[in-house]
Amino acid sequence: MQTDVVMTDERNRDLGQLMRVALGEEKADLVIQNARLLNVYTGELLDNHSVSVRGKWIACVGNELEHTIGPETEVIDAAGKTVIPGLIDGHTHLASLFSIEAFLKYAIAGGTTTLITETIEPYPVAGYAGVIDFLESLAEQPVKIYATAPFMASTSRKARGIPMEALQNFLERDDILGLGESYWQAVLQEPDLTLPILEETLRSGKTLEGHSAGAGGKKLMAYIAAGISSCHEPIQAEEVLERLRLGIYVMVREGSIRRDLKAISKIKDSGVDLRRLILVTDGVAPKDLMEKGCMEYVVQKAIDCGFDPVAAIQMATLNVAEHFSLDGVLGGIAPGRYADMLIIPDTETIRAEYVISNGRIIARDGHALVNPRPHQYEPKSLKTVQLPGTIPSSEFTIPAPENADSLTVRIIDMITDLVTGELKMALPVTNGEINRDFQQDIIKVAAIDRTYRPGKLCVGLIKGFGLKSGAFACSAAWDTSDIIVVGADDCDMALAVNRIRELQGGAIVCEKEIIQAELALPVFGLLSTEPIESIAKKLDEIENAVAVLGCPFPDPLLTLITLTGAAIPYLRICEEGLVNLKDGKTLGLFVE
Repeated sequence: MQTDVVMTDERNRDLGQLMRVALGEEKADLVIQNARLLNVYTGELLDNHSVSVRGKWIACVGNELEHTIGPETEVIDAAGKTVIPGLIDGHTHLASLFSIEAFLKYAIAGGTTTLITETIEPYPVAGYAGVIDFLESLAEQPVKIYATAPFMASTSRKARGIPMEALQNFLERDDILGLGESYWQAVLQEPDLTLPILEETLRSGKTLEGHSAGAGGKKLMAYIAAGISSCHEPIQAEEVLERLRLGIYVMVREGSIRRDLKAISKIKDSGVDLRRLILVTDGVAPKDLMEKGCMEYVVQKAIDCGFDPVAAIQMATLNVAEHFSLDGVLGGIAPGRYADMLIIPDTETIRAEYVISNGRIIARDGHALVNPRPHQYEPKSLKTVQLPGTIPSSEFTIPAPENADSLTVRIIDMITDLVTGELKMALPVTNGEINRDFQQDIIKVAAIDRTYRPGKLCVGLIKGFGLKSGAFACSAAWDTSDIIVVGADDCDMALAVNRIRELQGGAIVCEKEIIQAELALPVFGLLSTEPIESIAKKLDEIENAVAVLGCPFPDPLLTLITLTGAAIPYLRICEEGLVNLKDGKTLGLFVE
């Protein structure tokens, strides 16, 4: 098992060798000459500079480095083009849809040389061992990948929290930089559960990553007082400024889930210091990865939105490294740092002509030159859908108390494609059960546990999802160990869930008891083993199939899997019932 590869590199770094190269007593492996160097430490652009590399490390930087060049040295003539540090994505989700091997083939081509990922997705379905298996897949890749430990806020009480022993084991790892996004509602609502987790992380000397969407004033200050050091949730410049003034790093998202850069870019005109502003993706969907790229797209978008190019590059290099206390080895071009660099035309054009990672040329002119390392997952990681048997369609009925003619029920009301509210409505009882009301766009929704109490489910109602027929299900429901399914027909709901069981994970669209589109997700029930191109094609087929059934949303899979999430307002569902995120209480379907 490979662990802590990055820190092993640092411990084994031959400092004497780097000194000897700098002095000319030994020769460099790689030298970049005639470059315009962006010094992110000072904000200067330095002409006629060279960078000498030995192994994975920068030995020296300056005007005259011919003394480091020998007959075996590989020399790159930058011809006056700009050299910048490798780009860092400080907050992403790599346990989503694609394998790391498939992802990196595209990500490294554009110049992303370091990533920091959450691990919240595999933990509730595969536990500590599953996360370790996931971390092993990230080790010894052409770029450096760090992670954060799972905080585990969840709508499901069974999936909520992380045992102290597991947390301590995570925090002992050098590739774990801190605790992943800790939802502010959970921290304030359940301090007895959450504060020991935060305190243990702080004692380890690692960061507490934040998630403060919707928090302001005294609630925001109470949350930050718990030790939170960053937040990636602000969507307006005013929210960013409020958090910067409270001393935390603010991560600006421009990825597939949220695109906030344009709105937040107004902060550039405020005159405030931007050194605690960080650019991140928060996750990139396969199609966006293929068409736009990874961090190179985000930095370019920041420049196009009017940010000073040097400041924009700092937001994806040094600022990130400083936040995670990695700036001694990452984030800039200086002696003793990892040799992670891009050669680009100029600071306004983030198009990598060369990508150098760990002292090695890994991509040129938009094409990867190295193959990511494939990972063989453990058998348990490939068998996480633990339903005890096939689910009959009768499980999706909503029985009513005897002799009732109508009942007032709680309904998940789709306010937007992600935000939900609580709607209370009186619905008729027909043949002893509550059913759908297509005229009012009310259909069924169910969450089914596949890990802690396999087969336990809650069936509710949802308004505004749009399905007129069929069903749509996925095993990658946010923050839980649940399968989530919506449907206009009980038989189709059962077929979709049972197909997920057969595939050991997936996203399934059914109509008239026929599967219309599907994507298998056999790794943790979260990840495909297919190439990015194939995944993107199947996601398009799923999106089109759900649209035919009547769903109006631009990304129906995202809408579906967030219905269990513990952070987006405000009525959610899990296998235990409906959950009001305003107070964290689990509610029944019927209103007393």
